Amino acid sequence: MQKCVARFNRARLKYVGDPERDRSEDRMMAKAPTADDLLKIDNFICFALYSAGHAFTRLYKPLLDPLGLTYPQYLVMAVLWEKDGRTVGEIGEKLLLESSTLTPLLKRLETAGMVRRTRDQDDERVVRILLTPKGAALKQRAAEIPQAIGCATNITIPEVMKLTTEIKELRAKLLAAQAA
Repeated sequence: MQKCVARFNRARLKYVGDPERDRSEDRMMAKAPTADDLLKIDNFICFALYSAGHAFTRLYKPLLDPLGLTYPQYLVMAVLWEKDGRTVGEIGEKLLLESSTLTPLLKRLETAGMVRRTRDQDDERVVRILLTPKGAALKQRAAEIPQAIGCATNITIPEVMKLTTEIKELRAKLLAAQAA
C-alpha cells in the first residue's frame, strides 16, 4: 500500500502541465491538488460514484414501481433475462453480491411470482433460479427503462459505452487491489 501511495503522490505532482491530459477539468486545475484538496468530499471519486449510484436508484424507482420491482430485484431479473436458470452463485458473481444478500431478495421475487427456486438435479446443494411466465413477460414491460435512463442522463450512446467501460476498468482495478 505504501508503494501505491508513493506512486499516487508522484502522479499528483506531475498532474499540472502534462500535455497528454486533455480533459477540461485538468486544464482548469491551476496547480497540483494539495493534501487538503484531496480530502474535500467533492474530490472523492468514491463519493462521486456513490452519490451517482444513489441518483440512479432514485431515477429508477418511478420506472420500476409499476413493475413491482426494486432496483436490486431489477438487476436480478436482468441477469435472468440474459440467461434463465442461473444458480444463486452465478447471479451473485454477476452482480458482485453474496448469497446471504441474494437469498431474501430471491425469496421476495418468488413470493411475487416472478421466479421459482429449484434444487439442481446434479447437486442438491445448488439452487437454480428460473423465471416464471410472469417474470419472463416482465422483460417486455421493462424494455423501455434503459431508454428512459439514457434520456435522463442526456449523454450519447457512445459516451455511455465509454463511461461504462471506464467504470468497469476502475472496478477491476479496485477488486484486484483488494485481492493483493
